[in-house]
Amino acid sequence: MVSAQLLDRCTALLLILLTIMVATSEWGSNLFDPLIPGLTLLVLVVLFFRVRNARRVFVGVGVALVLLLALTHPDVWWDTTVRALHSSAFIAAFFTALSTLRNVAETSPAIRAGGIFLAAQPPGRRYAALTAGGHLFALLLNYGAISLLGSLASTSAATEPDPVIRSHRTRRMLLAIQRGFVASLPWSPLAFAMAITTALIPDARWSDAVLPGLGASVILMATGWALDTIFKPRLTAPVVRKPQEGSWALMLPLLFLLALMGITVFTLHEATGIRIVGIVMVEVPLISTIWALIQWRGGAPGAEPGPRIRRYLTHDLPGYKGELTLLMMAGFIGAVGAPVLAPVIAAAGLDLGALPAGVILVALVWLIPLLGQLGMNPILAVTLLAPSIPTADALGVPPAAIVTAIVSGWAISGASSPFTATTLLIGSFGGVSAAHVGVRWNAGYVAAVLLLLSAWVLFFAYVLA
Repeated sequence: MVSAQLLDRCTALLLILLTIMVATSEWGSNLFDPLIPGLTLLVLVVLFFRVRNARRVFVGVGVALVLLLALTHPDVWWDTTVRALHSSAFIAAFFTALSTLRNVAETSPAIRAGGIFLAAQPPGRRYAALTAGGHLFALLLNYGAISLLGSLASTSAATEPDPVIRSHRTRRMLLAIQRGFVASLPWSPLAFAMAITTALIPDARWSDAVLPGLGASVILMATGWALDTIFKPRLTAPVVRKPQEGSWALMLPLLFLLALMGITVFTLHEATGIRIVGIVMVEVPLISTIWALIQWRGGAPGAEPGPRIRRYLTHDLPGYKGELTLLMMAGFIGAVGAPVLAPVIAAAGLDLGALPAGVILVALVWLIPLLGQLGMNPILAVTLLAPSIPTADALGVPPAAIVTAIVSGWAISGASSPFTATTLLIGSFGGVSAAHVGVRWNAGYVAAVLLLLSAWVLFFAYVLA
Protein backbone atom coordinates (compact mmCIF):
# COMPACT_ATOMS: atom_id res chain seq x y z
CA MET A 1 0.00 0.00 0.00
CA VAL A 2 1.49 3.34 -1.06
CA SER A 3 1.61 5.81 1.83
CA ALA A 4 -0.32 9.07 1.68
CA GLN A 5 2.87 11.05 2.32
CA LEU A 6 4.60 9.44 -0.68
CA LEU A 7 1.61 10.19 -2.90
CA ASP A 8 1.67 13.82 -1.76
CA ARG A 9 5.34 14.15 -2.63
CA CYS A 10 4.75 12.52 -6.00
CA THR A 11 1.88 14.93 -6.63
CA ALA A 12 4.06 17.96 -5.90
CA LEU A 13 6.97 16.75 -8.03
CA LEU A 14 4.70 15.82 -10.95
CA LEU A 15 3.01 19.22 -10.82
CA ILE A 16 6.35 21.03 -10.84
CA LEU A 17 7.54 18.92 -13.79
CA LEU A 18 4.27 19.59 -15.62
CA THR A 19 4.63 23.32 -14.99
CA ILE A 20 8.13 23.30 -16.49
CA MET A 21 6.87 21.47 -19.58
CA VAL A 22 3.87 23.77 -20.12
CA ALA A 23 5.98 26.89 -19.57
CA THR A 24 8.52 25.59 -22.09
CA SER A 25 5.71 25.11 -24.58
CA GLU A 26 4.38 28.62 -23.92
CA TRP A 27 7.84 30.02 -24.66
CA GLY A 28 7.88 28.48 -28.12
CA SER A 29 9.44 25.04 -27.72
CA ASN A 30 7.45 21.91 -28.61
CA LEU A 31 10.05 19.59 -27.10
CA PHE A 32 7.77 18.34 -24.33
CA ASP A 33 4.42 18.67 -26.09
CA PRO A 34 4.03 14.92 -26.77
CA LEU A 35 4.68 14.17 -23.08
CA ILE A 36 2.24 16.69 -21.59
CA PRO A 37 -1.02 14.68 -22.08
CA GLY A 38 0.46 11.54 -20.53
CA LEU A 39 1.93 13.44 -17.58
CA THR A 40 -1.37 15.24 -17.04
CA LEU A 41 -3.19 11.93 -17.00
CA LEU A 42 -0.70 10.61 -14.44
CA VAL A 43 -1.26 13.68 -12.23
CA LEU A 44 -5.02 13.12 -12.36
CA VAL A 45 -4.63 9.45 -11.47
CA VAL A 46 -2.49 10.29 -8.44
CA LEU A 47 -4.90 13.04 -7.39
CA PHE A 48 -7.84 10.65 -7.76
CA PHE A 49 -6.52 8.53 -4.90
CA ARG A 50 -5.93 11.57 -2.66
CA VAL A 51 -9.26 13.42 -2.89
CA ARG A 52 -12.74 12.96 -1.47
CA ASN A 53 -15.48 11.15 -3.38
CA ALA A 54 -17.13 14.46 -4.24
CA ARG A 55 -14.06 15.36 -6.32
CA ARG A 56 -13.77 11.86 -7.79
CA VAL A 57 -17.20 12.34 -9.32
CA PHE A 58 -15.73 14.95 -11.66
CA VAL A 59 -13.10 12.45 -12.84
CA GLY A 60 -15.87 9.93 -13.44
CA VAL A 61 -17.85 12.45 -15.48
CA GLY A 62 -14.76 13.19 -17.56
CA VAL A 63 -14.19 9.49 -18.30
CA ALA A 64 -17.86 9.04 -19.21
CA LEU A 65 -17.72 11.98 -21.62
CA VAL A 66 -14.63 10.57 -23.33
CA LEU A 67 -16.43 7.22 -23.83
CA LEU A 68 -19.51 9.03 -25.16
CA LEU A 69 -17.36 11.11 -27.48
CA ALA A 70 -15.61 7.98 -28.77
CA LEU A 71 -18.98 6.39 -29.57
CA THR A 72 -20.54 9.43 -31.19
CA HIS A 73 -17.47 11.05 -32.80
CA PRO A 74 -15.00 8.21 -33.52
CA ASP A 75 -13.06 10.36 -35.99
CA VAL A 76 -12.23 13.22 -33.59
CA TRP A 77 -12.47 11.78 -30.07
CA TRP A 78 -8.74 11.13 -29.70
CA ASP A 79 -7.58 14.57 -30.84
CA THR A 80 -10.27 16.21 -28.70
CA THR A 81 -9.19 14.23 -25.63
CA VAL A 82 -5.55 15.18 -26.16
CA ARG A 83 -6.50 18.86 -26.46
CA ALA A 84 -8.57 18.52 -23.29
CA LEU A 85 -5.58 17.09 -21.44
CA HIS A 86 -3.49 20.03 -22.68
CA SER A 87 -6.16 22.38 -21.25
CA SER A 88 -5.98 20.59 -17.89
CA ALA A 89 -2.19 20.77 -17.98
CA PHE A 90 -2.31 24.51 -18.57
CA ILE A 91 -4.66 25.01 -15.62
CA ALA A 92 -2.49 22.86 -13.34
CA ALA A 93 0.70 24.63 -14.41
CA PHE A 94 -0.78 28.10 -13.99
CA PHE A 95 -2.12 27.19 -10.55
CA THR A 96 1.21 25.68 -9.48
CA ALA A 97 3.16 28.75 -10.59
CA LEU A 98 0.83 31.07 -8.67
CA SER A 99 1.01 28.87 -5.58
CA THR A 100 4.70 29.76 -5.18
CA LEU A 101 3.81 33.43 -4.77
CA ARG A 102 1.06 32.64 -2.29
CA ASN A 103 3.46 30.44 -0.29
CA VAL A 104 6.01 33.25 0.05
CA ALA A 105 3.46 36.03 0.65
CA GLU A 106 1.89 34.16 3.56
CA THR A 107 5.18 34.31 5.51
CA SER A 108 5.84 37.98 4.74
CA PRO A 109 5.68 40.24 7.83
CA ALA A 110 5.05 43.22 5.54
CA ILE A 111 2.01 41.61 3.92
CA ARG A 112 0.51 40.64 7.28
CA ALA A 113 1.14 44.10 8.72
CA GLY A 114 -0.67 45.62 5.74
CA GLY A 115 -3.61 43.28 6.26
CA ILE A 116 -3.87 44.14 9.97
CA PHE A 117 -3.77 47.85 9.12
CA LEU A 118 -6.65 47.50 6.63
CA ALA A 119 -8.80 45.47 9.03
CA ALA A 120 -8.31 48.11 11.75
CA GLN A 121 -9.57 51.05 9.66
CA PRO A 122 -12.25 53.25 11.28
CA PRO A 123 -15.89 52.76 10.12
CA GLY A 124 -15.87 55.77 7.80
CA ARG A 125 -13.30 54.30 5.45
CA ARG A 126 -13.18 50.63 6.45
CA TYR A 127 -15.28 49.31 3.55
CA ALA A 128 -13.33 51.20 0.88
CA ALA A 129 -10.01 50.20 2.45
CA LEU A 130 -10.91 46.51 2.61
CA THR A 131 -12.29 46.53 -0.94
CA ALA A 132 -9.10 48.07 -2.29
CA GLY A 133 -7.01 45.82 -0.04
CA GLY A 134 -8.91 42.69 -1.04
CA HIS A 135 -8.36 43.65 -4.66
CA LEU A 136 -4.62 44.19 -4.30
CA PHE A 137 -4.04 41.19 -2.06
CA ALA A 138 -5.96 38.99 -4.52
CA LEU A 139 -3.35 39.76 -7.17
CA LEU A 140 -0.71 38.11 -4.99
CA LEU A 141 -2.54 35.57 -2.87
CA ASN A 142 -5.53 34.58 -5.03
CA TYR A 143 -8.03 32.92 -2.64
CA GLY A 144 -5.42 33.33 0.09
CA ALA A 145 -6.40 37.01 0.14
CA ILE A 146 -9.84 36.08 1.45
CA SER A 147 -8.31 33.68 3.97
CA LEU A 148 -5.85 36.29 5.27
CA LEU A 149 -8.07 39.36 5.31
CA GLY A 150 -11.16 37.36 6.30
CA SER A 151 -9.46 35.98 9.40
CA LEU A 152 -8.11 39.42 10.33
CA ALA A 153 -11.53 41.02 9.78
CA SER A 154 -13.28 38.38 11.88
CA THR A 155 -10.75 38.81 14.67
CA SER A 156 -11.14 42.59 14.56
CA ALA A 157 -14.95 42.40 14.61
CA ALA A 158 -14.92 39.91 17.48
CA THR A 159 -13.53 42.59 19.81
CA GLU A 160 -16.80 44.55 19.50
CA PRO A 161 -18.92 43.85 22.65
CA ASP A 162 -22.27 44.88 21.13
CA PRO A 163 -23.65 41.82 19.23
CA VAL A 164 -25.69 43.94 16.79
CA ILE A 165 -22.74 46.12 15.84
CA ARG A 166 -20.50 43.04 15.67
CA SER A 167 -22.87 41.30 13.26
CA HIS A 168 -23.14 44.32 10.95
CA ARG A 169 -19.42 44.94 11.05
CA THR A 170 -18.55 41.33 10.24
CA ARG A 171 -20.93 41.22 7.28
CA ARG A 172 -19.80 44.53 5.80
CA MET A 173 -16.10 43.78 6.22
CA LEU A 174 -16.37 40.34 4.65
CA LEU A 175 -18.43 41.62 1.72
CA ALA A 176 -15.88 44.37 1.11
CA ILE A 177 -13.11 41.77 0.93
CA GLN A 178 -15.10 39.47 -1.36
CA ARG A 179 -16.11 42.24 -3.75
CA GLY A 180 -12.57 43.52 -3.90
CA PHE A 181 -11.44 40.00 -4.74
CA VAL A 182 -13.94 39.37 -7.55
CA ALA A 183 -13.11 42.79 -9.00
CA SER A 184 -9.62 41.49 -9.78
CA LEU A 185 -10.98 38.74 -12.06
CA PRO A 186 -11.90 40.91 -15.09
CA TRP A 187 -8.39 42.27 -15.64
CA SER A 188 -5.65 40.57 -13.61
CA PRO A 189 -3.16 38.52 -15.68
CA LEU A 190 -2.79 36.30 -12.60
CA ALA A 191 -6.50 35.40 -12.52
CA PHE A 192 -7.86 32.21 -14.08
CA ALA A 193 -10.74 34.19 -15.56
CA MET A 194 -8.51 36.27 -17.82
CA ALA A 195 -5.95 33.51 -18.48
CA ILE A 196 -8.49 30.92 -19.60
CA THR A 197 -10.79 33.29 -21.49
CA THR A 198 -8.01 34.81 -23.59
CA ALA A 199 -6.84 31.27 -24.40
CA LEU A 200 -10.30 30.21 -25.59
CA ILE A 201 -11.36 33.26 -27.62
CA PRO A 202 -9.58 33.48 -31.00
CA ASP A 203 -7.25 36.48 -31.45
CA ALA A 204 -7.86 37.64 -27.85
CA ARG A 205 -4.97 39.36 -26.08
CA TRP A 206 -4.67 40.44 -22.48
CA SER A 207 -3.17 43.77 -23.55
CA ASP A 208 -6.33 44.52 -25.56
CA ALA A 209 -8.76 43.38 -22.87
CA VAL A 210 -7.06 44.89 -19.81
CA LEU A 211 -8.54 48.39 -20.13
CA PRO A 212 -12.20 47.32 -20.49
CA GLY A 213 -11.47 44.77 -17.78
CA LEU A 214 -10.28 47.56 -15.49
CA GLY A 215 -13.49 49.43 -16.28
CA ALA A 216 -15.50 46.38 -15.19
CA SER A 217 -13.35 46.18 -12.06
CA VAL A 218 -14.09 49.79 -11.15
CA ILE A 219 -17.83 49.14 -11.62
CA LEU A 220 -17.68 46.09 -9.34
CA MET A 221 -15.86 47.96 -6.56
CA ALA A 222 -17.69 51.28 -6.86
CA THR A 223 -21.10 49.61 -6.88
CA GLY A 224 -20.29 47.71 -3.70
CA TRP A 225 -19.08 50.86 -1.98
CA ALA A 226 -22.16 52.83 -3.10
CA LEU A 227 -24.59 50.17 -1.88
CA ASP A 228 -22.77 49.86 1.44
CA THR A 229 -22.91 53.63 1.90
CA ILE A 230 -26.57 53.98 0.91
CA PHE A 231 -27.82 51.04 2.96
CA LYS A 232 -25.47 51.49 5.90
CA PRO A 233 -27.21 50.27 9.07
CA ARG A 234 -28.39 52.96 11.44
CA LEU A 235 -27.21 52.18 14.95
CA THR A 236 -28.79 53.55 18.10
CA ALA A 237 -25.79 52.86 20.32
CA PRO A 238 -22.70 55.04 19.83
CA VAL A 239 -19.70 53.36 18.20
CA VAL A 240 -16.51 53.48 20.23
CA ARG A 241 -13.59 54.36 17.96
CA LYS A 242 -10.23 52.85 18.79
CA PRO A 243 -6.95 54.62 18.10
CA GLN A 244 -5.44 53.42 14.85
CA GLU A 245 -1.90 52.11 14.67
CA GLY A 246 0.33 52.35 11.63
CA SER A 247 -0.05 54.31 8.40
CA TRP A 248 -0.71 53.77 4.72
CA ALA A 249 3.04 53.41 4.25
CA LEU A 250 2.53 49.79 5.34
CA MET A 251 0.97 49.18 1.90
CA LEU A 252 4.04 50.35 -0.01
CA PRO A 253 5.80 46.93 -0.17
CA LEU A 254 2.67 45.39 -1.69
CA LEU A 255 2.30 48.22 -4.21
CA PHE A 256 5.98 48.01 -5.14
CA LEU A 257 5.77 44.27 -5.75
CA LEU A 258 2.62 44.61 -7.86
CA ALA A 259 4.15 47.43 -9.90
CA LEU A 260 7.31 45.39 -10.46
CA MET A 261 5.34 42.39 -11.64
CA GLY A 262 3.02 44.42 -13.83
CA ILE A 263 5.78 46.35 -15.55
CA THR A 264 7.97 43.32 -16.21
CA VAL A 265 5.08 41.14 -17.42
CA PHE A 266 3.80 43.79 -19.82
CA THR A 267 7.30 44.69 -21.07
CA LEU A 268 8.24 41.07 -21.76
CA HIS A 269 4.89 40.45 -23.43
CA GLU A 270 5.31 43.38 -25.80
CA ALA A 271 8.97 42.62 -26.48
CA THR A 272 8.66 38.88 -27.11
CA GLY A 273 5.05 38.33 -28.18
CA ILE A 274 4.78 35.48 -25.68
CA ARG A 275 1.38 35.11 -24.07
CA ILE A 276 0.93 36.80 -20.70
CA VAL A 277 0.22 33.45 -19.04
CA GLY A 278 3.48 32.03 -20.36
CA ILE A 279 5.44 34.93 -18.90
CA VAL A 280 3.59 34.62 -15.59
CA MET A 281 4.47 30.92 -15.32
CA VAL A 282 8.17 31.81 -15.38
CA GLU A 283 8.25 35.22 -13.73
CA VAL A 284 6.09 34.44 -10.69
CA PRO A 285 8.21 31.49 -9.42
CA LEU A 286 11.36 33.57 -10.07
CA ILE A 287 10.05 36.56 -8.10
CA SER A 288 8.82 34.20 -5.38
CA THR A 289 12.28 32.68 -5.05
CA ILE A 290 13.95 36.11 -4.77
CA TRP A 291 11.33 37.24 -2.25
CA ALA A 292 11.83 34.08 -0.18
CA LEU A 293 15.59 34.72 -0.06
CA ILE A 294 14.99 38.32 1.04
CA GLN A 295 12.72 37.06 3.84
CA TRP A 296 15.36 34.54 4.90
CA ARG A 297 18.10 37.17 4.97
CA GLY A 298 15.76 39.43 6.96
CA GLY A 299 15.12 36.75 9.56
CA ALA A 300 11.40 36.33 8.91
CA PRO A 301 9.83 33.40 10.83
CA GLY A 302 9.42 30.25 8.75
CA ALA A 303 11.61 31.59 5.92
CA GLU A 304 14.51 29.15 6.20
CA PRO A 305 15.05 27.68 2.69
CA GLY A 306 15.27 24.00 3.64
CA PRO A 307 12.15 23.78 5.83
CA ARG A 308 10.24 26.07 3.45
CA ILE A 309 10.93 23.85 0.41
CA ARG A 310 10.02 20.69 2.35
CA ARG A 311 6.83 22.31 3.61
CA TYR A 312 5.90 23.41 0.11
CA LEU A 313 6.50 19.96 -1.41
CA THR A 314 4.96 17.88 1.36
CA HIS A 315 2.18 20.11 2.66
CA ASP A 316 1.35 23.32 0.78
CA LEU A 317 1.20 22.16 -2.85
CA PRO A 318 -0.37 18.75 -2.08
CA GLY A 319 -2.85 20.59 0.14
CA TYR A 320 -4.45 22.04 -2.99
CA LYS A 321 -5.28 18.55 -4.31
CA GLY A 322 -9.05 18.96 -4.05
CA GLU A 323 -9.05 22.37 -5.67
CA LEU A 324 -6.62 21.23 -8.38
CA THR A 325 -8.76 18.21 -9.22
CA LEU A 326 -11.84 20.38 -9.54
CA LEU A 327 -10.12 22.99 -11.71
CA MET A 328 -8.34 20.51 -13.96
CA MET A 329 -11.46 18.42 -14.50
CA ALA A 330 -13.58 21.53 -15.12
CA GLY A 331 -11.27 22.43 -17.99
CA PHE A 332 -11.18 18.85 -19.23
CA ILE A 333 -14.96 18.32 -19.06
CA GLY A 334 -15.59 21.60 -20.83
CA ALA A 335 -13.19 20.78 -23.67
CA VAL A 336 -14.53 17.23 -24.13
CA GLY A 337 -18.15 18.17 -23.52
CA ALA A 338 -18.27 20.98 -26.08
CA PRO A 339 -18.29 18.63 -29.13
CA VAL A 340 -20.91 16.45 -27.41
CA LEU A 341 -23.05 19.52 -26.73
CA ALA A 342 -22.77 20.98 -30.24
CA PRO A 343 -25.21 18.51 -31.92
CA VAL A 344 -27.69 19.05 -29.08
CA ILE A 345 -27.61 22.82 -29.69
CA ALA A 346 -27.99 22.28 -33.43
CA ALA A 347 -30.93 19.88 -32.94
CA ALA A 348 -32.64 22.46 -30.74
CA GLY A 349 -32.46 24.92 -33.64
CA LEU A 350 -30.40 27.44 -31.67
CA ASP A 351 -28.18 29.37 -34.05
CA LEU A 352 -26.10 31.86 -32.11
CA GLY A 353 -24.80 33.33 -35.34
CA ALA A 354 -28.32 34.58 -36.13
CA LEU A 355 -28.54 36.57 -32.89
CA PRO A 356 -27.42 40.22 -32.69
CA ALA A 357 -23.95 40.66 -31.25
CA GLY A 358 -25.27 42.76 -28.38
CA VAL A 359 -27.65 40.02 -27.32
CA ILE A 360 -24.81 37.48 -27.25
CA LEU A 361 -22.53 39.77 -25.23
CA VAL A 362 -25.20 40.53 -22.63
CA ALA A 363 -26.21 36.84 -22.52
CA LEU A 364 -22.62 35.92 -21.59
CA VAL A 365 -22.67 38.37 -18.69
CA TRP A 366 -25.90 36.82 -17.36
CA LEU A 367 -25.50 33.17 -18.33
CA ILE A 368 -22.28 32.40 -16.43
CA PRO A 369 -23.71 33.52 -13.04
CA LEU A 370 -26.93 31.63 -13.82
CA LEU A 371 -24.99 28.43 -14.49
CA GLY A 372 -23.09 29.10 -11.26
CA GLN A 373 -26.37 28.92 -9.37
CA LEU A 374 -26.85 25.45 -10.86
CA GLY A 375 -23.48 24.31 -9.50
CA MET A 376 -21.37 24.80 -12.63
CA ASN A 377 -17.81 26.03 -12.04
CA PRO A 378 -17.02 29.12 -14.18
CA ILE A 379 -14.14 27.27 -15.86
CA LEU A 380 -16.54 24.51 -16.90
CA ALA A 381 -19.19 26.98 -18.02
CA VAL A 382 -16.77 29.04 -20.11
CA THR A 383 -15.04 26.07 -21.76
CA LEU A 384 -18.45 24.64 -22.67
CA LEU A 385 -19.78 27.92 -24.04
CA ALA A 386 -16.69 29.26 -25.82
CA PRO A 387 -16.78 26.92 -28.87
CA SER A 388 -20.40 27.94 -29.55
CA ILE A 389 -19.69 31.68 -29.52
CA PRO A 390 -19.39 33.16 -33.05
CA THR A 391 -16.03 34.73 -33.83
CA ALA A 392 -15.42 38.39 -33.17
CA ASP A 393 -15.31 39.06 -36.93
CA ALA A 394 -18.68 37.37 -37.39
CA LEU A 395 -20.16 39.45 -34.58
CA GLY A 396 -18.55 42.67 -35.77
CA VAL A 397 -16.99 43.42 -32.39
CA PRO A 398 -13.40 43.23 -31.14
CA PRO A 399 -12.28 40.03 -29.35
CA ALA A 400 -11.73 42.14 -26.21
CA ALA A 401 -15.48 42.77 -26.03
CA ILE A 402 -16.20 39.04 -25.88
CA VAL A 403 -13.48 38.59 -23.28
CA THR A 404 -14.88 41.44 -21.16
CA ALA A 405 -18.38 39.97 -21.28
CA ILE A 406 -17.13 36.55 -20.17
CA VAL A 407 -14.86 37.74 -17.35
CA SER A 408 -17.60 40.11 -16.11
CA GLY A 409 -20.00 37.18 -15.84
CA TRP A 410 -17.22 35.16 -14.20
CA ALA A 411 -16.73 37.85 -11.54
CA ILE A 412 -20.47 38.05 -10.80
CA SER A 413 -20.57 34.27 -10.48
CA GLY A 414 -17.77 34.52 -7.93
CA ALA A 415 -19.92 36.80 -5.79
CA SER A 416 -23.21 34.94 -6.18
CA SER A 417 -22.73 31.21 -6.76
CA PRO A 418 -23.03 29.11 -3.57
CA PHE A 419 -20.56 26.67 -5.12
CA THR A 420 -17.54 28.96 -5.58
CA ALA A 421 -14.60 29.17 -3.21
CA THR A 422 -15.23 32.88 -2.57
CA THR A 423 -18.73 32.44 -1.14
CA LEU A 424 -17.69 29.30 0.76
CA LEU A 425 -14.79 31.14 2.44
CA ILE A 426 -16.80 34.27 3.21
CA GLY A 427 -19.61 32.14 4.63
CA SER A 428 -17.21 30.25 6.87
CA PHE A 429 -15.82 33.48 8.34
CA GLY A 430 -19.28 34.99 8.70
CA GLY A 431 -20.82 31.91 10.30
CA VAL A 432 -23.43 31.54 7.53
CA SER A 433 -23.87 29.26 4.53
CA ALA A 434 -22.40 30.01 1.10
CA ALA A 435 -25.96 30.23 -0.25
CA HIS A 436 -26.73 32.89 2.37
CA VAL A 437 -23.73 34.93 1.20
CA GLY A 438 -24.45 34.59 -2.50
CA VAL A 439 -28.23 34.84 -2.54
CA ARG A 440 -29.08 37.03 0.49
CA TRP A 441 -26.05 39.16 1.34
CA ASN A 442 -25.21 39.84 -2.31
CA ALA A 443 -28.68 39.83 -3.92
CA GLY A 444 -28.93 43.61 -4.45
CA TYR A 445 -25.27 43.87 -5.41
CA VAL A 446 -25.58 41.13 -8.04
CA ALA A 447 -28.70 42.70 -9.55
CA ALA A 448 -26.97 46.08 -9.80
CA VAL A 449 -23.71 44.87 -11.34
CA LEU A 450 -25.54 42.63 -13.81
CA LEU A 451 -27.22 45.70 -15.26
CA LEU A 452 -24.19 47.97 -15.05
CA LEU A 453 -21.74 45.48 -16.52
CA SER A 454 -24.14 44.61 -19.34
CA ALA A 455 -24.28 48.31 -20.21
CA TRP A 456 -20.49 48.62 -19.91
CA VAL A 457 -19.84 45.69 -22.25
CA LEU A 458 -22.17 47.17 -24.88
CA PHE A 459 -20.66 50.64 -24.46
CA PHE A 460 -17.16 49.27 -24.95
CA ALA A 461 -18.11 47.08 -27.93
CA TYR A 462 -20.01 49.74 -29.85
CA VAL A 463 -18.56 53.05 -28.68
CA LEU A 464 -15.08 52.85 -27.15
CA ALA A 465 -13.73 50.03 -29.33
